[in-house]
Amino acid sequence: MNISVDEDKCCGAGQCVLLAPEVFDQREDDGIVVLLDAHPPESLHATAREAADVCPARAIRVGDD
Repeated sequence: MNISVDEDKCCGAGQCVLLAPEVFDQREDDGIVVLLDAHPPESLHATAREAADVCPARAIRVGDD
């Protein structure tokens, strides 16, 4: 799995952080997504995909290696 984020699209909703805090965080000053792990372990793949699916700004892309 390979995850990327588009910070310019992010609206700071924080759904990704709630679903997968091991993979995503938010900047304190503006709430924009911070990618913590672009290649998470398999145990986090489902939650990372769900986080991308629920992102209202579609700022998260998930691909297969």
